[in-house]
Amino acid sequence: MELADPIDFAGRAVIVTGGTKGIGAVIAEAFLAAGAEVMVCGRTAPATPPSSGGLSAAFHATDVRDPTAAAGLVAAAAERFGRLDVLVNNAGGSPDADAATVSPRFVEKVVALNLLAPFYVAQAANRVMREQPEGGAVINIGSVSAHDPQPGTAAYSAAKAGLLGLTRALALEWAPRVRVNHITAGLVRTADATALYGDDGGAAVAGIVPMGRLAVPADVAHACLWLAGPHAAYVNGADLAVHGGGEIPARDLARRAIRPPFSSS
Repeated sequence: MELADPIDFAGRAVIVTGGTKGIGAVIAEAFLAAGAEVMVCGRTAPATPPSSGGLSAAFHATDVRDPTAAAGLVAAAAERFGRLDVLVNNAGGSPDADAATVSPRFVEKVVALNLLAPFYVAQAANRVMREQPEGGAVINIGSVSAHDPQPGTAAYSAAKAGLLGLTRALALEWAPRVRVNHITAGLVRTADATALYGDDGGAAVAGIVPMGRLAVPADVAHACLWLAGPHAAYVNGADLAVHGGGEIPARDLARRAIRPPFSSS
């Protein structure tokens, strides 16, 4: 049996939404390192676009919550590269908010960014991919909040749960030409780790993860390369957990805290 190179994306074209910083920028750099042509988007241009191996990502100013702008992003990539092989719906996020007092406008914005925007961009991408002999792949970057909501994340958790459902629905409708998959990302150490996880940058939080550390953006990027590549050609509608095993249950943490040290006597 001959195995195709799982990280050779030469001649392939990729869009990474929210690809100007954080996890998205590292995803873009991973595809560039694998030889792909990449377009990233955001509402403002980065000072320095993602780059790797002598290649730099193209930038297209886009508010992906706007269906017309989302379609324009895909059209710009298809025109520039002559094709579109991979879409990574990475743009998302939300600050914590009290569900009892949060405004309707806040909820609408969170749902628009984390659920509606991926739908809009995927629709436009599908129209291009389905006409290509090789089809294409859509990867939606989700969150553990879709499975295990935390206080302050009601709108975000609901939107991310919707994104997982959307992934499965599109996988049914668009196969076999276009595969659609989902990554459940766990706690990720980024430049904003201190703001998200405390002054220790997440060191204490890492203790509740079975792997003993927070993810780094490259962990998510490598999962994207696999899902978009030839070794995942039959993977469709999947939810790939990139969360280090999840979180150790509170009852087990409590048991460990009160268990006396091991003694051989």
